[in-house]
Amino acid sequence: MEYQAKELFAKHDVATTVGTVVTTADEARAAAEQYGGVTVVKAQVKAGGRGKAGGVKIAKTPDEAHEHASNILGMEIKGLTVNRVLITPATPPEEEYYFSFLLDRSNRSYLCIASVEGGVEIEEVAKTNPDAVKKIAIDPGQGVDEAKAREIATEAAFPEAVFEQAVEMIQALYTVFTEEDATLVEVNPLARLEGDKLEALDGKVSLDENASEVRHPHHEEFSIREEEDPLESKAKDKGLNYVKLDGQVGIIGNGAGLVMSTLDVVAYAGEAHGGVKPANFLDIGGGASAQVMADGLDVILGDPQVKSVFVNVFGGITSCDAVANGIKGALELLGDDATKPLVVRLDGNNVEEGRAILDELNHPLVTQVDTMDGAADKAAELANA
Repeated sequence: MEYQAKELFAKHDVATTVGTVVTTADEARAAAEQYGGVTVVKAQVKAGGRGKAGGVKIAKTPDEAHEHASNILGMEIKGLTVNRVLITPATPPEEEYYFSFLLDRSNRSYLCIASVEGGVEIEEVAKTNPDAVKKIAIDPGQGVDEAKAREIATEAAFPEAVFEQAVEMIQALYTVFTEEDATLVEVNPLARLEGDKLEALDGKVSLDENASEVRHPHHEEFSIREEEDPLESKAKDKGLNYVKLDGQVGIIGNGAGLVMSTLDVVAYAGEAHGGVKPANFLDIGGGASAQVMADGLDVILGDPQVKSVFVNVFGGITSCDAVANGIKGALELLGDDATKPLVVRLDGNNVEEGRAILDELNHPLVTQVDTMDGAADKAAELANA
């Protein structure tokens, strides 16, 4: 969230005002009294367009801060409930700029995007005046030293009055980007304040979770577990790659590409069965042990929307007989908690042995189908039934 991004900015000497995060209107009034003068009350959710949604208000008095916080707390912005607001001193910008570093996946490199005609209307600027939005490639091996920062500031045409500050700011933001293992560091707006002071008035940071556990255990403090989807939180605790969707057919597969394809064939098959859709993305990876399979089924079966489960596995490094034993062991581990039909499609390495194991199991919840399309159709049929 914004206040967390600003904490990271401050840690790496990016000029910003962190402010005070509160969860009640009374706390908002107290924070406004502490700052004195005019303050800004800003909704804290992981979504853009907060101002346009009514989630950012100017308060001239502490009582106004109380009123605005009362109205903002509990509101929904892009489906996210506002449970906290940020109170900061009001610092009206004289000019607004846009600046970001991001991972450019298509070119397997880093990219800097900057515009002195940006700010909160950067999307409109990109449409109407694309030449004003500068895109500067960054060599990850070379990084951004002072010379590169000056090159970026020159190409973006930062005004002379804040040019040297921009050079320092660019280097500091790149430090945030690299040292925190971020995939995005964005400042919108980067503001020129009265007295030609350059400051990050807002912040957005996306962190690479692959780096969190070993390199950045402190990143866990940015997670607000009570606001996460409980099933996604449970899956995260079990080390599963799970994303909840709004459907009725639970999906388990081994490999992200296979799972994505499975989502497509289930959505297509569901059109003939009452419009049922995939309920989740769940990639159990290469090791489909009984415990991993049980953990995956436990999470999926905990979703009350799920009416059937489609287990779609292509045996490669992990053979189909190992997967079948994993399903068998998972059903034994779950016992009476396994209550919804499972459609299993096995193919690949040791497929005949795997199918034989499930045939011998003869579990009333398990239906085997040889093809991916056929299994998707059966799973959709059972979900609709």
